[in-house]
Amino acid sequence: MTAATMQVSQKDFEKAQEQLKLLKNDPGNETKLKLYALFKQATEGPCNSPKPGMLDFVKKAKWDAWNSLGNLSQDDAREKYTELVSSLVSAESAGQHKDASPDENRLGGYETIIVTTKNNITKIMFNRPDKKNAINHKMYREIIKALEEAGKDDSTIAVITGNGDYYSSGNDLSNFTGVKPTEMKKMAEDGAVLLKEFVSHFIDFPKPLIAVVNGPAVGICVTLLGLCDIVYASDRATFHCPFSQLGQSPEGCSSYLFPKIMGLAKANEVLLFNKKLTAADACVQGLVTEVFPDRTFQKEVWARLEAYASLPKNSLTLSKQLIRSIEKEKLHAVSSKECEVLKERWLSDECINAVVTFFQKKSKL
Repeated sequence: MTAATMQVSQKDFEKAQEQLKLLKNDPGNETKLKLYALFKQATEGPCNSPKPGMLDFVKKAKWDAWNSLGNLSQDDAREKYTELVSSLVSAESAGQHKDASPDENRLGGYETIIVTTKNNITKIMFNRPDKKNAINHKMYREIIKALEEAGKDDSTIAVITGNGDYYSSGNDLSNFTGVKPTEMKKMAEDGAVLLKEFVSHFIDFPKPLIAVVNGPAVGICVTLLGLCDIVYASDRATFHCPFSQLGQSPEGCSSYLFPKIMGLAKANEVLLFNKKLTAADACVQGLVTEVFPDRTFQKEVWARLEAYASLPKNSLTLSKQLIRSIEKEKLHAVSSKECEVLKERWLSDECINAVVTFFQKKSKL
């Protein structure tokens, strides 16, 4: 590399660092690990620091990411860092220009979801497509707020769906990072309170709530389907609850509703042994109402939803409340117990080690 080319590369590298600071959206833990590793490789060369302890999983994940770059040259690391930042800037810029269609009313005050109203339908769309719509703490709170507002607005039905290829990859495991050992207990307690409030809003939602599963669904976004009134899925959707793989346990009332919906034996495969269901499997087992070809999914489903939204609003609301009222108290009790068990799980060595392993795999570039 000539001195002139190297100077340009260094200027681009410095410019990329400034651009990164201006990004409005969190690029996600996996991308941040890549950026960290490339920056260290570009500025210091191959990994030269001692390996952190096993339980210091944030520093361990960073060390693994840097160490995985091996003998990548500093010039190449600068170039890769610059390219990665450029792709993030481009993706964010493109996302900012994707506004709701002219006849949709897009509600403000949200960063991780898009909430629109049209034709008597309130649509709540998970909007972290670059993170596979993983749910972080902010997104949990924004969904709670959106459900509260949708329950009181003039819409007849509410719809939940995802933006991009995924419906949702479930809980964002970066929620567990950056927590000091002395703060673990408080993290678990706060997380259990937030989860209980989140699930309660699905249990108590007064109007018909319809899930439009546009792609793969994982964890909490699968278990909550049991609390939705109808679930429509693309034929490329999958449904996966990897609780035991992560040292955790079921939530979203799935410990009660899945055996009731699927039968005990089938539910155990999903909740205990991490079986991933295809859309067809989920439909046969009763979790999904109907499956549509992906190429016609949106067109067919939204035509049907608009027909539903033209039905008498009060009749739908009262009928749903009659159906839900029979088990509402039971569902709240189940959710409360699930959150208590999860709080203990989050503090267990099994869970901590499983999350460490997860980030070790993710950090290998």
